[in-house]
Amino acid sequence: MQLLYMMDAAVEDNAIKNPVNELQKSFDKTKELLVYIIYFLTEVARYAETDARVKANKHLPSANDLNVNTKLSGNSLLWQIVELPTFIKALEEVNPKHLLEENVLKRIYNQLVESDTYKAYILAQHRDKQNEKDILRFIFSDLMLPDDVFTSHIEELFNNWDDDCEMIEQLVNGFLSKPASANFQQMLSDDKWQFAKTLLISTFNKRQHLLDIIKPKLNNWDAERIATLDMVLMQMGLCEFLYFETIPTKVTINEYIDLAKAYSTAQSGQFINGILDNIHKELVADDKLNKIDYKQKNNKL
Repeated sequence: MQLLYMMDAAVEDNAIKNPVNELQKSFDKTKELLVYIIYFLTEVARYAETDARVKANKHLPSANDLNVNTKLSGNSLLWQIVELPTFIKALEEVNPKHLLEENVLKRIYNQLVESDTYKAYILAQHRDKQNEKDILRFIFSDLMLPDDVFTSHIEELFNNWDDDCEMIEQLVNGFLSKPASANFQQMLSDDKWQFAKTLLISTFNKRQHLLDIIKPKLNNWDAERIATLDMVLMQMGLCEFLYFETIPTKVTINEYIDLAKAYSTAQSGQFINGILDNIHKELVADDKLNKIDYKQKNNKL
């Protein structure tokens, strides 16, 4: 959606030479953000060792300084993550260490050690897989995400945070549930990558055909006055109607209503719903909803 919006604005000067490359760059940015978030989480958990070492090296350490609990640093899930081969390779590629701000890291760690959840964790006599998982989730969901300083830090590093934050939250929680199944070298499955490429190229290459169908349905609306993003969303939705035979039209309409509500104006969801529903009914009535007939046969991606 965002790339098509940019391409629409740049169509006359052909500023975007290779849309698929730009799409790959967008996915790469999401991967870098995910890797950094997980890296930051592991660094918070491992900071207990640093805290213990710093306090023990004080000129006159107190009894508390000499008894910093380092149980979290030995968290079994933590070490499963940091020893995961695909994560190690991703760290080499992204190099998140140079992005880390220690004052932000210490802020989250200090909040952690003051929390009742952490105190209960270190008092437990035995390691339990669920508790190991829960404490890492607590750091991420209850300390990192709600903290304004942390999110400001992320926003400064990654301009895609606002758009990707909900997806990143889902990905991190999914990763913490099953870290061994993660593959940081292939963030998208082949079928999802193929879908994304096909939707991008088909919508862009067929934009005039799509607009020829959409514009007569605008009634008294001037197409030039309709928000560009709304026009892009309608083109994408219509493209799915025509060229993606495995996607039910109801699913398409609901998806683009949600996108319009999230990214466009307050009225956009209802507006796009009305236009797409009207187009769908006409295509069905005229027996033109034969997606295979419309599919591009020789589109080189």
